Amino acid sequence: MDVELQILKHLARDAHPTVAIIDEYCAEYKDLFKEVRNYECFKYLHMGIISTIKRKSLPEIAKVVSINSAQSLHHFLANSDWSVDELKQRRLNKLKQALNGQTMTVVIDETGDRKKGKKTDYVSRQYLGSIGKVDNGIVSVNAYGVYANITFPLIFKVFKPKGTLKESDKYKTKIELASEIITELMESGFNIELVLADSLYGESSQFIRKLAEYNLGYVVSIRSNHGVWLPSGQSVRANKWCKFSRTFSNQKSQTRYIREIIYGKKRAITYWEITTDPETLPENSTCFVMTNLQGNLKKILGDLYGLRTWVEYGFRYL
Repeated sequence: MDVELQILKHLARDAHPTVAIIDEYCAEYKDLFKEVRNYECFKYLHMGIISTIKRKSLPEIAKVVSINSAQSLHHFLANSDWSVDELKQRRLNKLKQALNGQTMTVVIDETGDRKKGKKTDYVSRQYLGSIGKVDNGIVSVNAYGVYANITFPLIFKVFKPKGTLKESDKYKTKIELASEIITELMESGFNIELVLADSLYGESSQFIRKLAEYNLGYVVSIRSNHGVWLPSGQSVRANKWCKFSRTFSNQKSQTRYIREIIYGKKRAITYWEITTDPETLPENSTCFVMTNLQGNLKKILGDLYGLRTWVEYGFRYL
């Protein structure tokens, strides 16, 4: 009986406090964890994620949160009794509640992290956006929300290369994963005003059809050599450059230039070129975009698509 009482007391003890902002946030998920140790690991991982350490590995997180070893964190992630799906749904519901029906912009982006060895599932030699080249690593397709200059993660899905699949896995392209994300967000009841994505998704008819299925507005990147089918006798022409002020999230602005590229006759989907210098068209600051938005796009398109670059740059260095 004494042993049972000791066990009950241990299970009933309060979790060790960390810092106020972490304790306050994680308290919203406390009931999802049956054991206090698992709840503590949940808090420790959040502390590690927002810390300034460059490498967010379990051993490094264990050091920065001052616990003896990373074994408890590893056990929490790999073997302990809690549901990732329940946690994900709770987080999405809280985001939806905070938005309270307000519209948001969704940014679709892929992220790659370099990984050594072969112990991590789905690691393969593939293009990693974080370092801009092919290397050994893991890639995920991510959706971020943007509301009033606040950026927050929504859903991510790990890309599983064909050579890394398990028996229970089904191969899905990044386009399929991004399309699934859009469906999940819409079925969860989020109010999406605009979708931003790079050329991998912008040039995919499958992804564009998914956006059209939900009548979503979009601004997507395309490559400069993007092909559009034109009837006989129609040609491609470019309108004159127009100067505009690109306003950043800190309210500072810089001069940019924009022009419409017209493929044959005017259509519902329009194409635009945006640059910092219309004379030299520098490669790293010139982009081509496609959109189904209507109206005076010369004044707003640059700022809208600039959100995607801002989000991509910001999350790359987390």
